[in-house]
Amino acid sequence: MELRWRKNLFILWIGAFFCAMAYTLSIPFIPIFLQEDLGIHSGLEAWSGITFSVSFLASALIAPYWGSLADKYGRKPMLLRSGLSLSAVYFLNYFVNDPYMFIVVRVLQGLMAGYIPASMALVSTNTPEKHVGYALSVMSTATAAGSILGPLFGGMLSHWVGTRECFLASGFVVLISAVIAVVGVKEVHHKKAGARPSVLQDIKQATANRQLLSIFGLTVLVATSVMILEPLLTIYVVQIGGSAKGASLSSGIIFSAAGVATVIMGSRWGIIGQRIGYDKTLLIGLIGGGIGNLLQLAAHNLIAFGVLRFSYGLFFAAVYPALSALIVKASDADFRGRAMSLNQTSNQLGMMIGPLIGGFLGGLVGIHSVFLLTGCALLLAAGVLQLNLRKQMKQISAD
Repeated sequence: MELRWRKNLFILWIGAFFCAMAYTLSIPFIPIFLQEDLGIHSGLEAWSGITFSVSFLASALIAPYWGSLADKYGRKPMLLRSGLSLSAVYFLNYFVNDPYMFIVVRVLQGLMAGYIPASMALVSTNTPEKHVGYALSVMSTATAAGSILGPLFGGMLSHWVGTRECFLASGFVVLISAVIAVVGVKEVHHKKAGARPSVLQDIKQATANRQLLSIFGLTVLVATSVMILEPLLTIYVVQIGGSAKGASLSSGIIFSAAGVATVIMGSRWGIIGQRIGYDKTLLIGLIGGGIGNLLQLAAHNLIAFGVLRFSYGLFFAAVYPALSALIVKASDADFRGRAMSLNQTSNQLGMMIGPLIGGFLGGLVGIHSVFLLTGCALLLAAGVLQLNLRKQMKQISAD
């Protein structure tokens, strides 16, 4: 068991790395694709927000179903299913010439997604309890590492040969993730006897658990704060001094800054969380993320903006591993996989809401206001979390 979970962690790290790299090779450059390839010049911020959001809406709706199938057949088949289907959808993007057809393909991409959540669920259910928090923190560095190289290579590819070709590259890269899942992952899956609970029953069980419910709420907020800027960063790079011609390369470097910080700090936050508690590392991450967003208001050139994105990433790297570890702590072992799937739904809801808010606010009142809103929301969440921690401490003292 000791050797198997470490081998799985290593292999799944590589698979998640390639999957995240495939995503960030092409998706961050959607605004450029919409403008240069699909002819969208009016309302670009709103169009960017919609095309980002529809994929996450579809993913949020389908995630509980994939989670139910994973509990029935295992997480490894879900890795294969997602890797192969995502590869096909990325290839489809290459042939799109109409913005409305692009939205349809983005919906398909959301319906087929799930490789990284399935990886996280497999790690959480096939890792000894005492190592789960550390393993999930290590997995968070995989997505961060992929998110470093993806925008860099995607930015260069988009700059040299065009944004459309980035989708082909994404399709080939995510195919590697599917092959890795088939060849290397060994899962111990115990199929339960009797009827499986429905998705509605899973939701009822989760809502009866106040701790899980608060984690899901935080996940929505955190995902919204991340994705609210996603459709705007490329546009913002041009506004603060980047050339329109070199926007893909410049924004690729900026996108990578937070990923570099997450690789540096992701596993370290896992170790810190084991020592001081994941609720406290979550608090630190929320405060750092909130202040980091507010400081980005003061950036008026690309270098300062990149440095602030990196600094923000050093602290925000604590958030997702802490949330995953707290779900493990708050859920029973037989419900853990389904709890992860419901958390994925929460994450996808936030990822749907974020680009919509960001796209419309960025067009109406300016991108600076989005940084202000995000920073204040994260600091407010940190304040609520701090109050809850104090209440818990008082209860422990009273008992």
